[in-house]
Amino acid sequence: MLHLKVVAGWKLDPEVGRVKVHRLLSIVMLLLTNKRIGAQELAERFEVSLRTIYRDLETINAAGIPIVSFSGPNGGYEIMEQYHIDRQMVTLEDLRSIMTALNGLEASLKDPQLHDVIAKVGALITKAEQAKLEESGDELLFNANLWRGREADSGTISALRRAARFRHVVRFRYVTARGEEEEREAEPVGLAWKGYAWYLHAWCRLRRDYRTFRLTRIRDCRVLEERFAPRGVSLKELDARLDAAGPEFPQIRMVLRFHPRQRVRVEEYFPPEEIRVDGDGYYRVDTVHAEDEWLYGTLLGFGPDVTVLEPRRLADNLKRRALAIARLYE
Repeated sequence: MLHLKVVAGWKLDPEVGRVKVHRLLSIVMLLLTNKRIGAQELAERFEVSLRTIYRDLETINAAGIPIVSFSGPNGGYEIMEQYHIDRQMVTLEDLRSIMTALNGLEASLKDPQLHDVIAKVGALITKAEQAKLEESGDELLFNANLWRGREADSGTISALRRAARFRHVVRFRYVTARGEEEEREAEPVGLAWKGYAWYLHAWCRLRRDYRTFRLTRIRDCRVLEERFAPRGVSLKELDARLDAAGPEFPQIRMVLRFHPRQRVRVEEYFPPEEIRVDGDGYYRVDTVHAEDEWLYGTLLGFGPDVTVLEPRRLADNLKRRALAIARLYE
């Protein structure tokens, strides 16, 4: 639990608006997390005049938070190094972990509100500790953005989060695994990052049951004015149900034989206990997997470097698909 020290003497007039209070707090957080920042940069950031920034700095200083000004080309304002917000029960390593997670989440969601959260957490780190962190460098980076492929639209993510929070019905077109588009109305519970993609857990009015929608398949998402009553199932429960249900396609046991040059991919795809190296250096994999389009696409991606030893039906299906591809180029 974090405890923020309330500075004695910081009394704001009743007529001071909520916007100004938020701006004053934000300036304090920025000064605590930056070594030095100029008045012009603050004015541009908060979209106010320089005169307003100067008045804000005087207000903060009068409240007991010591602000020092520096002139010259590298001039600006900063808070005295000895000043920091008290924290209890939280170590520097705890704060480093929190900042790593928040920065990764912000990079994925691109949510402006997370900027303020990151600034507030960063304000708990003293300048001496900041210097220590910069010297040691980052040893962990969390980034959920894809290197390639279709990513979920940030606008869709933002709209669905708001709809789930305020319980608004959403309407969208959904592209099924078969490539068909269906109109859906849903009562969103929340979003979940699964594997390498964002998913929406929601009550589907068409199927009259909970469903999980992949965000990259959602088109033309609209948040309706209609509100819905919660059905008593949490996001965590829905996500646990999905994990417990397992793959929707039937499982198949297969034995595969890979060329030695595919060692890296084999070791990335399969756990060590499923891999055996034959005397000729080829890799034999005995595994169980859902028989779905992803499986066939993955096996075809290995080209001539994989042979399906068992079952025969899987080998025949793979052969038919490979021949169909070859006929396209005849």
